Parts: sequence; C-alpha cells; structure tokens
Amino acid sequence: MLKLHALLDFTDCHWESIDSHPNYWYEGRCPQSGELLRLPRTRMSEDLARGLMQYLAADDSYDREGKMYGILLVEMPSGEQGILKAFSGLLNGCSIVEGWVLPIPGRDRVAFDEARTLTQLEAMKQELIALNQLPQRQEYEALFREFEVQMQVLSDRHRNCKQQRDEKRQLLCQTLAAETLEIALEQLNQESRLEKIERRQLKRQRDETLQPLKQLIEAADLRMRALKQQRKELSRELQTQMHAAYSLVNFLGKSRSLSSLMPTNSIPTGTGDCCAPKLLHCAAVNNLKPLAMAEFWWGPPSGDKIQGEFYGACGDRCQPLMGFLLSGLAQNPIVSKMDEGFTGGLEAQPLLPTSNNFSCGTGILPVTQMLPIIYEDKWLIAVNKPSGLLSVPGRYFENQDSVFSRLRNLLPDSLNLTVVHRLDLETSGILVLARDKETSSQLRQQFAKKQVHKVYEAVLSGTVKIDAGTIDLPLWGDPENRPYQHVNWECGKPSVTRFQVMAKEGNCDRVEFLPLTGRTHQLRVHAADVRGLGIPILGDRLYGCRAAANRLHLHARELSFEHPQLGETLYLKAETPF
Repeated sequence: MLKLHALLDFTDCHWESIDSHPNYWYEGRCPQSGELLRLPRTRMSEDLARGLMQYLAADDSYDREGKMYGILLVEMPSGEQGILKAFSGLLNGCSIVEGWVLPIPGRDRVAFDEARTLTQLEAMKQELIALNQLPQRQEYEALFREFEVQMQVLSDRHRNCKQQRDEKRQLLCQTLAAETLEIALEQLNQESRLEKIERRQLKRQRDETLQPLKQLIEAADLRMRALKQQRKELSRELQTQMHAAYSLVNFLGKSRSLSSLMPTNSIPTGTGDCCAPKLLHCAAVNNLKPLAMAEFWWGPPSGDKIQGEFYGACGDRCQPLMGFLLSGLAQNPIVSKMDEGFTGGLEAQPLLPTSNNFSCGTGILPVTQMLPIIYEDKWLIAVNKPSGLLSVPGRYFENQDSVFSRLRNLLPDSLNLTVVHRLDLETSGILVLARDKETSSQLRQQFAKKQVHKVYEAVLSGTVKIDAGTIDLPLWGDPENRPYQHVNWECGKPSVTRFQVMAKEGNCDRVEFLPLTGRTHQLRVHAADVRGLGIPILGDRLYGCRAAANRLHLHARELSFEHPQLGETLYLKAETPF
C-alpha cells in the first residue's frame, strides 16, 4: 500500500515555493523526442531528506549496512504536497518494508528462480569460505616457515664452514706439499660434499612433508576458481531474468522492461533497485507529479560514499534510465527558467549564442557551448576543455556529449579525428586531437615515451608542509570500485608527479603539478593520499574533499611537444579559470 508522508513528518520549516536555485539536476533525454528533461534537487528537498536522516539516526537497525536513501517531493492531483521515501536494494534483507515505496514490479515473476539461485549461491559461498579456511593452509604456512628457518640456519652454518675451509686450504698450501697436501685437501672436499648431502636431505624432507599439503591446497584453489566462475554465471543468468521481468512506467503511462532500456549484456547488477527509479516509477504509477528529489548515503562508508552526504544519480545504473522515467513529466517553471543558462550536472556553464545542433549517432544533442580552440592546423587541433564535459563519448545515450562528439560533427574533415590523450570529466584544460592517423600515431608515441611536457594547476583544500618535491606512488584501479584508484605497491603501475606550491590563498594552497606519468586520477590521488600531499584537490569529493566548491579545481594549463609534421616544438597554454 502506498504511504505518502506529510511534509511536517520531515521538517518544521515552511517553504513558500520550490527553491529556484537547485544544487543538482536529475536529467535525461526523452528516447522519442530527444528533449532534455530535468528534475531538481533543491534546498527544500535536501531539508526534507535531512529529516529522514534524523529518523534513520534514531534506529540502530539502519546503521548495519551502508546504502542510498532518497525522498521525492510530489504533488497530488488535489494540489496537496507529500513525500515518498525509498531505499536502494534490500533493507535488512527485505525488499518490501512498510512506509517505504515498493520495489519495481517484476521481481515476483522470477521469485522461484531467484530463491533457487540464491540458495545455490549461498551454498557456493559457504563452500568457498570452507575452502579458503582449510586448516591445511595454515599448517602448510607454518611448516613452510619452519623449513625456511632451518634452511637459513643450515645455509649460515655452511657458509661459515666454507669460509673456514677456504682459510685452511690457503694455509695448507703454504705449509704442506705433495701427498700430505693432497690428503688434507681431500678431507676438506669431503666435508663440502657432506654439507651438500645434508642440504639435499633437508630439501627432500621439506618437499615430502609439504607436497601432500600443497596438492590438497591446489585442488582447493582449482575448485574455488570453478565455483567463482559458476557463481558468476548463475548471478548473470538471474540478473538477465530479472532485468527482462522488471517493468518501469513513466509519466506518459508507457511501460518498458529494464533490458529494453539498457545496452545488451551491459546491465550492471542492482539496476532498477536504486532509489531514484523506484521513486519515479511509484510517482508515475500513482499519478503524482514530482517536484524535487534528493538522495543520500547512510550507514558505514563505502568508496567515496559518506554518511549524510548527498549524491546524484549513479552513472551506470540510474542515469541511463532517467530519460525514459522523466518522459511525460511536465517541466516545472524552475526548469524552464534555468534552461537558458544551465547545461546540466553540478555546475552552470555560461552559453555562447548558438543554434547549432549535431547528431551523436543515438539522437540529436544541442551544442550548448562552443569549444575554445587554442591551436588548429590541417594535422591537429587543440581545445580548452571545460570542466563537466567528457573528452570522449560514454557508454550510454546520456553520456554522448563530449569534445570528440562536438568536433566530429562540426568539422568538415572529421572522419579520421582521434583523441590522443584524455582529461577527467571534471578537469578543464588543454586537450589535443589528431586529424589523421599518422599524426595520431606519432602523438600517441610521444605521450607513451613521456616526451610531452605537461603542467597542471590546482587549488588544494588545505595547506601542505613542504613547498616542492616529487611524489612516487604506484596506482591501481579497483575493478570492483571504478573509477576509484588506490595506491598499491604490489599491483600498481608506476606513477610519478613533481609539485611546486605557487601561492598561499587563505586556508588553501595553489599548486603546480608536473606529471611524469599519465595514470588515471594520478594528480588527484597523489594530492589526496597521506603518502603524497595528504590534501585533496578542492572540489574532489571522490577522494575526500568536503569543502564547498562548484567544480574540481584542477586545470591542464600547459602542454608542449614536437609537432609530428612540422618538427618544431609546439607550446600550448590555457589560462586557469579559477
């Protein structure tokens, strides 16, 4: 049964109207018309969400697992306002909890298969745990270390004996001769042979003791790999069934399955179970008009997620569904008012007058901002990429707008256009594209051979203790938590950055970075990690910055390299915008 909460259940504040200055937009393009549709997260919706946080904080059961929660401010046909609340996934193992919106329908159709598969998965999990905790593993490790100690003691003793024999040989050669010397040297050689026999015997004893345990452990590891693969296939099969069964409804009254809305074979686990789709689906089914929404994390931290912090729609699971879910939703006056100066995302970008449109292969996207061109000839083009614009198109329809897409559709000779390096979505600055294959190949080689000189400018969210130095921390991308990068001394790739403090600006430092390698998020991790500068870049929420900022304060300011065709050094510079 639908539970619509009164505003007073979450806040004591009285709001005259919806806030006209959103902090974030949930947005997507209508699959049919290509129209950009938006739903704001406003200060009012955040205030209502904080009221839900107080409710969660009063009950310890909500602290057991970290997850996203959300509220949706809606208007009933009568004009009265109310609130829907939702949680992502399961809440303490349950998908249906009184007072919260129901899960998206369809799960019940595969309930039997889901129960059977979950039982199988649980059995596999327990077997994996048992195999991983085999007592023979600890026994093997203990015996292996014991033999290593014995081998080391034996090696030390043999080394000392050898040194003594060498000294005796030298002395004997000086004091004895003929047959007497030969007999004495043979005795020393016999001692050496006996030591080798002793070493071989210890190795044989070690192998005979450890080999049975090693074989058992290898068999267990082989079984674990097979179980993990089987578990992966079972999970994928179940997810495919669920995605085909899940049925989403939008504000046009149209219903679509998850599998029809997402790219084939690339639907992430948990799609359809997040707060935003559940809230919007519930509102559409019950003829409620969404006014504003807010999602936040509650419970133990996970990755970049921190309790009580607000977050936007997740890129893989929710964002690809937004265009369909918002279709048919009459745009609020606030949306129309902001259209002239807002390009989406967390930051408003000033627009230059333009009426251009271009095709990205999956629909028509407006050119909302002309790209400042720093350098251009018949072989290459360099632009000053704004923060918030992708370097290349993403996987989904919502992420097609990029530097590459705009230039590909605006330049008359763009057939062979390629991006030879990339900048993060939030990073601004110089981006170089080649206009033919030969130039692209030569430029890529220069980047690979570290022959390109790069200078970045950043503002840190605090101050550092030293004014200059070199950071050498290997970086590794966790496949389970992309795009987050970790410092990992075993698996990480070499990553080196030089830095120089340019100026002190209040409680922040302005820093110049010279990356000697080009790893993903290299400067961001080297700044944030305690083994680096220990201070996140201002606006870098992914790596721990909590200070208020309207963007990531990182800019690719300078780039110099040898022009592949002209043979001259090309120096490019884009002034730092912050």
